[in-house]
Amino acid sequence: MISPKDFVEHLNELGVSMFVGVPDSLLKPLGQYVMAELPREQHIITADEGAAVGVALGHYLRTSNPALVYLQNSGFGNAVNPLLSLADPDVYGTPMVLVVGWRGQPGVKDEPQHVKQGRVMTQMIEAMELPYAVLPHEPEAALACMTDAVSTAVDSAGPYVVLVEKGTFESIATDAPLTAEVAARPPREEALEALLAQVSDNAIIIATTGMLSRELFELREKDGSDSSRDFLTVGGMGHASAIALGVAQSEPDREVWCFDGDGAALMHLGTMANIADHGRSNFFHAVFNNGVHDSVGGQPTSISVVDLPAAATALGYRSASSTTELSALAELVTEMRAQTGPSLVELNIKPGARSDLGRPTRTPAESRQRFVSAVAR
Repeated sequence: MISPKDFVEHLNELGVSMFVGVPDSLLKPLGQYVMAELPREQHIITADEGAAVGVALGHYLRTSNPALVYLQNSGFGNAVNPLLSLADPDVYGTPMVLVVGWRGQPGVKDEPQHVKQGRVMTQMIEAMELPYAVLPHEPEAALACMTDAVSTAVDSAGPYVVLVEKGTFESIATDAPLTAEVAARPPREEALEALLAQVSDNAIIIATTGMLSRELFELREKDGSDSSRDFLTVGGMGHASAIALGVAQSEPDREVWCFDGDGAALMHLGTMANIADHGRSNFFHAVFNNGVHDSVGGQPTSISVVDLPAAATALGYRSASSTTELSALAELVTEMRAQTGPSLVELNIKPGARSDLGRPTRTPAESRQRFVSAVAR
Protein backbone atom coordinates (compact mmCIF):
# COMPACT_ATOMS: atom_id res chain seq x y z
CA MET A 1 0.00 0.00 0.00
CA ILE A 2 1.00 3.61 -0.53
CA SER A 3 1.87 6.13 2.15
CA PRO A 4 -0.22 9.31 1.68
CA LYS A 5 2.73 11.31 3.00
CA ASP A 6 5.15 9.90 0.41
CA PHE A 7 2.52 10.33 -2.31
CA VAL A 8 1.92 14.02 -1.55
CA GLU A 9 5.60 14.84 -1.08
CA HIS A 10 6.42 13.21 -4.42
CA LEU A 11 3.74 15.29 -6.14
CA ASN A 12 5.14 18.43 -4.52
CA GLU A 13 8.54 17.54 -5.98
CA LEU A 14 6.89 17.23 -9.40
CA GLY A 15 5.53 20.77 -9.12
CA VAL A 16 1.98 19.95 -8.05
CA SER A 17 1.19 22.75 -5.60
CA MET A 18 -2.61 22.61 -5.30
CA PHE A 19 -4.90 19.79 -4.15
CA VAL A 20 -8.61 20.28 -4.77
CA GLY A 21 -11.64 18.03 -4.92
CA VAL A 22 -14.56 16.24 -3.30
CA PRO A 23 -13.84 13.56 -0.66
CA ASP A 24 -14.12 9.86 -1.46
CA SER A 25 -14.07 6.80 0.80
CA LEU A 26 -11.38 5.00 -1.27
CA LEU A 27 -9.21 8.13 -1.07
CA LYS A 28 -9.95 8.72 2.62
CA PRO A 29 -6.33 8.38 3.87
CA LEU A 30 -5.09 10.74 1.16
CA GLY A 31 -7.83 13.26 1.93
CA GLN A 32 -7.16 13.10 5.66
CA TYR A 33 -3.43 13.64 5.17
CA VAL A 34 -3.93 16.57 2.81
CA MET A 35 -6.48 18.09 5.20
CA ALA A 36 -4.13 17.76 8.17
CA GLU A 37 -0.82 18.72 6.59
CA LEU A 38 -1.33 21.20 3.76
CA PRO A 39 -2.01 24.92 4.33
CA ARG A 40 -5.43 26.24 3.31
CA GLU A 41 -4.02 28.02 0.28
CA GLN A 42 -2.93 24.65 -1.14
CA HIS A 43 -6.08 22.63 -0.46
CA ILE A 44 -9.74 23.30 -1.24
CA ILE A 45 -12.69 20.96 -0.75
CA THR A 46 -15.14 22.13 -3.40
CA ALA A 47 -18.92 21.84 -3.45
CA ASP A 48 -18.79 19.61 -6.53
CA GLU A 49 -16.30 17.96 -8.86
CA GLY A 50 -16.79 20.37 -11.76
CA ALA A 51 -15.83 23.27 -9.52
CA ALA A 52 -12.65 21.39 -8.59
CA VAL A 53 -11.67 21.26 -12.27
CA GLY A 54 -12.34 25.01 -12.45
CA VAL A 55 -10.10 25.71 -9.45
CA ALA A 56 -7.35 23.58 -11.00
CA LEU A 57 -7.62 25.57 -14.23
CA GLY A 58 -7.45 28.88 -12.40
CA HIS A 59 -4.47 27.69 -10.38
CA TYR A 60 -2.61 26.79 -13.57
CA LEU A 61 -3.45 30.14 -15.20
CA ARG A 62 -1.77 31.96 -12.31
CA THR A 63 1.13 29.62 -11.44
CA SER A 64 1.78 27.50 -14.58
CA ASN A 65 1.77 24.50 -12.22
CA PRO A 66 -0.64 21.57 -12.55
CA ALA A 67 -3.05 20.81 -9.72
CA LEU A 68 -4.25 17.47 -8.41
CA VAL A 69 -8.03 17.01 -8.53
CA TYR A 70 -9.40 14.19 -6.37
CA LEU A 71 -12.89 12.71 -6.53
CA GLN A 72 -15.00 9.56 -6.45
CA ASN A 73 -15.93 8.22 -9.87
CA SER A 74 -19.63 8.61 -9.02
CA GLY A 75 -19.01 12.36 -9.29
CA PHE A 76 -17.07 12.13 -12.54
CA GLY A 77 -20.15 13.24 -14.47
CA ASN A 78 -20.05 16.62 -12.70
CA ALA A 79 -16.54 17.11 -14.09
CA VAL A 80 -17.18 16.03 -17.70
CA ASN A 81 -18.29 19.43 -18.99
CA PRO A 82 -15.40 21.52 -17.62
CA LEU A 83 -12.91 18.78 -18.58
CA LEU A 84 -14.08 18.81 -22.20
CA SER A 85 -15.17 22.43 -22.66
CA LEU A 86 -12.43 24.13 -20.64
CA ALA A 87 -9.39 22.01 -19.74
CA ASP A 88 -9.18 19.92 -22.93
CA PRO A 89 -6.16 20.44 -25.21
CA ASP A 90 -8.54 21.62 -27.94
CA VAL A 91 -9.79 24.48 -25.74
CA TYR A 92 -7.62 26.01 -22.95
CA GLY A 93 -5.13 23.14 -22.84
CA THR A 94 -4.76 22.94 -19.07
CA PRO A 95 -2.62 20.22 -17.48
CA MET A 96 -4.02 18.64 -14.32
CA VAL A 97 -4.05 15.18 -12.76
CA LEU A 98 -7.33 13.64 -11.65
CA VAL A 99 -7.04 11.00 -8.91
CA VAL A 100 -10.33 9.09 -9.02
CA GLY A 101 -11.58 6.51 -6.53
CA TRP A 102 -12.83 3.57 -8.61
CA ARG A 103 -16.06 2.55 -6.88
CA GLY A 104 -17.91 -0.34 -8.55
CA GLN A 105 -14.76 -1.66 -10.19
CA PRO A 106 -15.62 -4.85 -12.11
CA GLY A 107 -14.97 -7.90 -9.95
CA VAL A 108 -15.06 -5.90 -6.69
CA LYS A 109 -18.27 -6.10 -4.62
CA ASP A 110 -19.85 -2.68 -4.09
CA GLU A 111 -23.17 -0.95 -3.51
CA PRO A 112 -25.73 -1.06 -6.36
CA GLN A 113 -25.47 2.64 -7.23
CA HIS A 114 -21.76 2.19 -8.04
CA VAL A 115 -21.91 -0.94 -10.21
CA LYS A 116 -22.80 0.66 -13.56
CA GLN A 117 -20.51 3.66 -13.07
CA GLY A 118 -17.62 1.38 -12.18
CA ARG A 119 -18.20 -0.91 -15.15
CA VAL A 120 -18.20 1.89 -17.74
CA MET A 121 -15.51 4.02 -16.09
CA THR A 122 -12.66 3.24 -18.46
CA GLN A 123 -14.92 3.50 -21.51
CA MET A 124 -16.01 6.98 -20.37
CA ILE A 125 -12.40 8.11 -20.05
CA GLU A 126 -11.50 6.64 -23.44
CA ALA A 127 -14.53 8.28 -25.08
CA MET A 128 -13.31 11.61 -23.71
CA GLU A 129 -9.88 10.87 -25.25
CA LEU A 130 -8.12 11.35 -21.92
CA PRO A 131 -4.93 9.46 -21.05
CA TYR A 132 -5.27 7.34 -17.92
CA ALA A 133 -3.67 4.68 -15.73
CA VAL A 134 -4.59 2.51 -12.76
CA LEU A 135 -2.45 3.41 -9.76
CA PRO A 136 -0.27 0.45 -8.70
CA HIS A 137 -0.45 -0.66 -5.06
CA GLU A 138 3.33 -1.04 -4.84
CA PRO A 139 4.84 2.25 -3.57
CA GLU A 140 7.74 2.70 -6.02
CA ALA A 141 5.57 1.79 -9.00
CA ALA A 142 2.88 4.17 -7.77
CA LEU A 143 5.29 7.10 -7.55
CA ALA A 144 6.60 6.29 -11.01
CA CYS A 145 3.01 6.24 -12.25
CA MET A 146 2.43 9.72 -10.85
CA THR A 147 5.65 11.00 -12.42
CA ASP A 148 4.36 9.79 -15.78
CA ALA A 149 0.90 11.24 -15.11
CA VAL A 150 2.23 14.72 -14.37
CA SER A 151 4.72 14.75 -17.27
CA THR A 152 2.06 13.51 -19.71
CA ALA A 153 -0.44 16.12 -18.51
CA VAL A 154 2.13 18.87 -18.97
CA ASP A 155 3.40 17.61 -22.34
CA SER A 156 -0.11 17.10 -23.76
CA ALA A 157 -1.49 20.28 -22.16
CA GLY A 158 -4.54 18.50 -20.76
CA PRO A 159 -6.00 16.34 -17.99
CA TYR A 160 -4.64 12.91 -17.02
CA VAL A 161 -6.77 10.45 -15.04
CA VAL A 162 -5.40 8.06 -12.40
CA LEU A 163 -7.88 5.43 -11.19
CA VAL A 164 -7.44 4.25 -7.59
CA GLU A 165 -8.60 0.82 -6.47
CA LYS A 166 -9.88 -0.12 -3.03
CA GLY A 167 -7.12 -0.60 -0.47
CA THR A 168 -4.45 1.33 -2.38
CA PHE A 169 -3.59 3.86 0.35
CA GLU A 170 -2.39 3.10 3.86
CA SER A 171 -4.71 4.21 6.65
CA ILE A 172 -3.38 7.04 8.78
CA ALA A 173 -4.03 8.02 12.38
CA THR A 174 -6.21 11.10 12.73
CA ASP A 175 -6.78 13.13 15.84
CA ALA A 176 -9.55 15.65 15.29
CA PRO A 177 -11.62 15.81 18.47
CA LEU A 178 -14.94 17.62 18.30
CA THR A 179 -15.19 21.01 19.93
CA ALA A 180 -17.34 21.15 23.06
CA GLU A 181 -20.02 23.04 21.13
CA VAL A 182 -20.25 20.45 18.35
CA ALA A 183 -20.01 17.50 20.75
CA ALA A 184 -23.03 18.82 22.63
CA ARG A 185 -25.21 18.64 19.52
CA PRO A 186 -27.54 15.68 19.01
CA PRO A 187 -26.50 12.81 16.71
CA ARG A 188 -28.20 12.65 13.31
CA GLU A 189 -30.16 9.50 14.13
CA GLU A 190 -31.68 11.15 17.19
CA ALA A 191 -32.51 14.30 15.22
CA LEU A 192 -34.05 12.20 12.46
CA GLU A 193 -36.28 10.36 14.91
CA ALA A 194 -37.38 13.66 16.47
CA LEU A 195 -38.25 15.14 13.07
CA LEU A 196 -40.16 12.03 11.98
CA ALA A 197 -42.38 12.50 15.03
CA GLN A 198 -43.45 15.89 13.63
CA VAL A 199 -43.91 14.87 9.99
CA SER A 200 -47.45 14.04 8.86
CA ASP A 201 -48.27 10.33 8.86
CA ASN A 202 -49.09 10.35 5.15
CA ALA A 203 -46.18 12.57 4.09
CA ILE A 204 -43.81 11.73 1.25
CA ILE A 205 -40.13 11.76 2.23
CA ILE A 206 -37.19 12.00 -0.18
CA ALA A 207 -33.96 11.27 1.73
CA THR A 208 -30.47 12.13 0.53
CA THR A 209 -27.75 9.62 -0.18
CA GLY A 210 -25.41 8.41 2.55
CA MET A 211 -25.84 7.76 6.25
CA LEU A 212 -29.15 9.61 6.51
CA SER A 213 -31.03 7.23 4.20
CA ARG A 214 -29.51 4.24 5.97
CA GLU A 215 -30.59 5.58 9.35
CA LEU A 216 -34.09 6.34 8.07
CA PHE A 217 -34.40 2.76 6.81
CA GLU A 218 -33.28 1.32 10.14
CA LEU A 219 -35.56 3.58 12.18
CA ARG A 220 -38.55 2.49 10.12
CA GLU A 221 -37.59 -1.17 10.50
CA LYS A 222 -37.16 -0.77 14.26
CA ASP A 223 -40.50 0.89 15.00
CA GLY A 224 -42.47 -0.83 12.25
CA SER A 225 -43.82 2.43 10.84
CA ASP A 226 -44.90 2.77 7.21
CA SER A 227 -41.87 3.39 4.98
CA SER A 228 -43.58 2.87 1.63
CA ARG A 229 -43.61 6.62 0.89
CA ASP A 230 -39.91 7.03 1.77
CA PHE A 231 -37.66 7.34 -1.28
CA LEU A 232 -34.07 6.57 -0.28
CA THR A 233 -31.73 8.26 -2.76
CA VAL A 234 -28.77 5.87 -2.65
CA GLY A 235 -26.77 7.67 -5.38
CA GLY A 236 -26.76 11.02 -7.16
CA MET A 237 -25.41 13.16 -4.31
CA GLY A 238 -27.02 16.59 -4.20
CA HIS A 239 -30.08 15.65 -6.26
CA ALA A 240 -32.54 14.60 -3.52
CA SER A 241 -34.03 18.11 -3.40
CA ALA A 242 -34.60 18.08 -7.17
CA ILE A 243 -36.27 14.66 -6.92
CA ALA A 244 -38.49 16.03 -4.16
CA LEU A 245 -39.40 19.01 -6.34
CA GLY A 246 -40.33 16.68 -9.18
CA VAL A 247 -42.55 14.66 -6.86
CA ALA A 248 -44.14 17.74 -5.31
CA GLN A 249 -45.18 19.20 -8.66
CA SER A 250 -47.71 16.39 -9.02
CA GLU A 251 -48.64 16.09 -5.35
CA PRO A 252 -51.21 18.75 -4.40
CA ASP A 253 -52.36 17.31 -1.07
CA ARG A 254 -49.74 15.45 0.94
CA GLU A 255 -46.66 17.09 2.44
CA VAL A 256 -43.44 16.44 0.54
CA TRP A 257 -40.32 16.52 2.70
CA CYS A 258 -36.73 16.51 1.50
CA PHE A 259 -34.33 15.18 4.16
CA ASP A 260 -30.98 16.60 3.03
CA GLY A 261 -27.38 16.89 4.19
CA ASP A 262 -25.18 19.99 4.23
CA GLY A 263 -22.67 18.66 1.69
CA ALA A 264 -25.47 17.51 -0.61
CA ALA A 265 -27.32 20.82 -0.32
CA LEU A 266 -24.17 22.78 -1.17
CA MET A 267 -23.34 20.54 -4.13
CA HIS A 268 -26.32 21.75 -6.16
CA LEU A 269 -27.42 24.82 -4.22
CA GLY A 270 -29.06 26.32 -7.30
CA THR A 271 -31.87 23.77 -7.01
CA MET A 272 -33.09 25.71 -3.98
CA ALA A 273 -33.89 28.63 -6.29
CA ASN A 274 -35.93 26.27 -8.48
CA ILE A 275 -37.74 25.01 -5.38
CA ALA A 276 -38.52 28.57 -4.30
CA ASP A 277 -39.73 29.42 -7.81
CA HIS A 278 -41.83 26.34 -8.48
CA GLY A 279 -42.30 24.57 -5.15
CA ARG A 280 -45.79 24.19 -3.76
CA SER A 281 -47.00 25.22 -0.33
CA ASN A 282 -46.64 21.60 0.85
CA PHE A 283 -42.86 21.45 0.16
CA PHE A 284 -40.64 21.24 3.26
CA HIS A 285 -36.85 20.99 3.29
CA ALA A 286 -34.90 19.70 6.31
CA VAL A 287 -31.10 19.98 6.17
CA PHE A 288 -29.18 17.85 8.69
CA ASN A 289 -26.01 19.89 9.10
CA ASN A 290 -23.01 18.22 10.72
CA GLY A 291 -20.48 20.28 8.77
CA VAL A 292 -18.72 17.30 7.18
CA HIS A 293 -18.85 14.73 4.40
CA ASP A 294 -19.75 12.03 6.91
CA SER A 295 -20.02 9.01 4.62
CA VAL A 296 -16.55 9.31 3.08
CA GLY A 297 -14.26 10.25 5.95
CA GLY A 298 -15.58 13.27 7.83
CA GLN A 299 -13.77 15.97 5.84
CA PRO A 300 -15.36 19.40 6.32
CA THR A 301 -17.76 21.08 3.93
CA SER A 302 -17.83 24.86 3.53
CA ILE A 303 -21.17 25.13 5.33
CA SER A 304 -19.43 26.83 8.28
CA VAL A 305 -19.30 30.09 6.30
CA VAL A 306 -22.95 29.86 5.21
CA ASP A 307 -26.00 31.18 7.04
CA LEU A 308 -28.26 28.53 5.57
CA PRO A 309 -31.63 29.99 6.65
CA ALA A 310 -30.59 33.40 5.30
CA ALA A 311 -29.47 31.76 2.05
CA ALA A 312 -32.79 29.91 1.76
CA THR A 313 -34.88 33.04 2.24
CA ALA A 314 -32.61 35.00 -0.11
CA LEU A 315 -33.22 32.29 -2.72
CA GLY A 316 -36.97 32.70 -2.23
CA TYR A 317 -38.13 30.22 0.43
CA ARG A 318 -41.18 31.41 2.34
CA SER A 319 -39.51 30.78 5.69
CA ALA A 320 -36.36 29.20 7.14
CA SER A 321 -35.07 28.48 10.63
CA SER A 322 -32.22 26.73 12.42
CA THR A 323 -31.91 24.83 15.68
CA THR A 324 -29.65 22.60 17.73
CA GLU A 325 -32.46 21.87 20.20
CA LEU A 326 -34.66 18.96 19.25
CA SER A 327 -37.26 20.11 21.77
CA ALA A 328 -37.86 23.14 19.53
CA LEU A 329 -38.81 21.05 16.50
CA ALA A 330 -42.52 20.79 17.22
CA GLU A 331 -42.90 24.57 17.32
CA LEU A 332 -40.66 25.09 14.28
CA VAL A 333 -42.56 22.57 12.15
CA THR A 334 -45.88 24.09 13.22
CA GLU A 335 -44.57 27.49 12.11
CA MET A 336 -43.36 26.04 8.79
CA ARG A 337 -46.87 24.79 8.09
CA ALA A 338 -48.39 28.11 9.10
CA GLN A 339 -46.03 30.04 6.80
CA THR A 340 -46.53 27.36 4.11
CA GLY A 341 -43.77 26.08 1.89
CA PRO A 342 -41.37 26.04 0.36
CA SER A 343 -39.88 26.22 3.83
CA LEU A 344 -36.61 25.03 5.38
CA VAL A 345 -35.36 23.95 8.78
CA GLU A 346 -31.67 23.41 9.52
CA LEU A 347 -30.89 20.80 12.18
CA ASN A 348 -27.40 21.33 13.57
CA ILE A 349 -26.05 17.92 14.59
CA LYS A 350 -22.72 16.32 15.41
CA PRO A 351 -20.76 14.18 12.95
CA GLY A 352 -20.61 10.40 13.09
CA ALA A 353 -22.85 7.37 12.95
CA ARG A 354 -23.18 4.00 14.65
CA SER A 355 -20.46 1.54 13.67
CA ASP A 356 -23.09 -1.18 13.23
CA LEU A 357 -25.34 0.88 10.94
CA GLY A 358 -26.77 -1.36 8.25
CA ARG A 359 -27.89 -0.71 4.69
CA PRO A 360 -31.30 -0.94 3.01
CA THR A 361 -32.16 -4.54 2.22
CA ARG A 362 -34.25 -3.69 -0.85
CA THR A 363 -32.72 -3.10 -4.27
CA PRO A 364 -33.14 0.36 -5.83
CA ALA A 365 -35.60 -1.12 -8.35
CA GLU A 366 -37.67 -2.68 -5.56
CA SER A 367 -37.65 0.57 -3.62
CA ARG A 368 -38.72 2.56 -6.68
CA GLN A 369 -41.66 0.28 -7.43
CA ARG A 370 -42.76 0.20 -3.80
CA PHE A 371 -42.67 4.00 -3.64
CA VAL A 372 -44.52 4.45 -6.95
CA SER A 373 -47.29 2.10 -5.85
CA ALA A 374 -47.62 3.75 -2.44
CA VAL A 375 -47.91 7.35 -3.66
CA ALA A 376 -50.35 6.34 -6.42
CA ARG A 377 -52.82 4.93 -3.88
